[in-house]
Amino acid sequence: MKKPDIVILGAGYGGIMTAVKLQKKLNMNEATITLVNKYDYHYQTTWLHENAAGTLHHDRTRIPIKDVVDTDKVHFVMDTVVSIKPEKKKVKLENGELYYDILVIGLGFETATFGIPGLKENAFTIENINSARLIKDHLEYNFAMYQYEDEKNHGRLNIVVGGGGFTGVGYLGELANRIPALCEEYDINKSIVRIINIEGESTVLPGFDPQLTEYAMSSLESRGVEFITGAVLKECKPDRIIYEKDGREMEIPTYTTVWAAGVRANTIVEESGFEHNHGKIEVRHDLRAPDYDDVFAIGDCALIIDEKTDSPYPSTAQMAVQQSETVAHNIMSLVQETGELDEYKPHLLGTVTSLGNNDAIGDVLNNRKMFGMKAVIMKKIIDNRYLLKLGGVGLLMRKGKFNIFY
Repeated sequence: MKKPDIVILGAGYGGIMTAVKLQKKLNMNEATITLVNKYDYHYQTTWLHENAAGTLHHDRTRIPIKDVVDTDKVHFVMDTVVSIKPEKKKVKLENGELYYDILVIGLGFETATFGIPGLKENAFTIENINSARLIKDHLEYNFAMYQYEDEKNHGRLNIVVGGGGFTGVGYLGELANRIPALCEEYDINKSIVRIINIEGESTVLPGFDPQLTEYAMSSLESRGVEFITGAVLKECKPDRIIYEKDGREMEIPTYTTVWAAGVRANTIVEESGFEHNHGKIEVRHDLRAPDYDDVFAIGDCALIIDEKTDSPYPSTAQMAVQQSETVAHNIMSLVQETGELDEYKPHLLGTVTSLGNNDAIGDVLNNRKMFGMKAVIMKKIIDNRYLLKLGGVGLLMRKGKFNIFY
């Protein structure tokens, strides 16, 4: 009997954890496992805002796939997925194609620009290692150019962050910590640098605990961050943005607009003909796609409805890692034909959001609120726990965060 071919698309949180778990659950003679990823490394998406600000080197964030995946048990293909043909059980890559018996779709997210003119062309996004490095270099370039040009252009020192969700707020915190060092390096008076957040809702972190939100805004404002809430970005130009608030359009001169206000599932999902809801596969309880018993979706590509609220669960790293356990178990059950598949049941432990290297907020363990250093420590514990689960003590010692003030 032919060994089933298991293909995992994407080495994000869900994809790489599924691969790591399967290499432990299945013997080499039971199945052929293939992991496909655009890069030869996995990166921690929740650390990218630190790379983009320049407060954490990008090498700390990326983890070589060979360091956590046993390539004797898992065949790794570095390539870009072009399309999926579920009716043919085929995945087309830029440099070839793969056939599968069981497929795991973990292709991650793409930035949603909502059709705002100029945003795609002129704004930066925190999507991956390369985009984060580009933002960091761009910040330093504009600080250098401000001093180099004879006519001082204050737009070079105005940094606009679109969106006040977790990514936007986290990046604002890192910027607030990074700017003083940049000002010292380039001999710029810190008082003329502006960090501006534009958020469409009446507050940042909409839906989060109001007390925690108030703390976050106060912490960031004390470090120079300006909030413009209830405002809508109308257009992004190379040297300025236009936004609308209270029916009036206003401009801010800036050469640095970072868009952190929306993501969507990888467009390959809907282009491949899967039944989807706003680009995500509304998976069954066992995380398989409707109409396809051989296809699992995970992470940003999976839509899971909270039956209590009738609204989708957020696509977080915590969710993706939990889903990988269910997916790996269910694939093992299919391969070994041992019985019914497990139902995925989210077990949300809470959320901790960094406000820079020495401040954070958290809502954890049955709505227990955390502020300041306690939340900072909890955030590092969460990050280190993931590294331990992914690659054991060795990876934890190489990549972990142990200095609570770093």
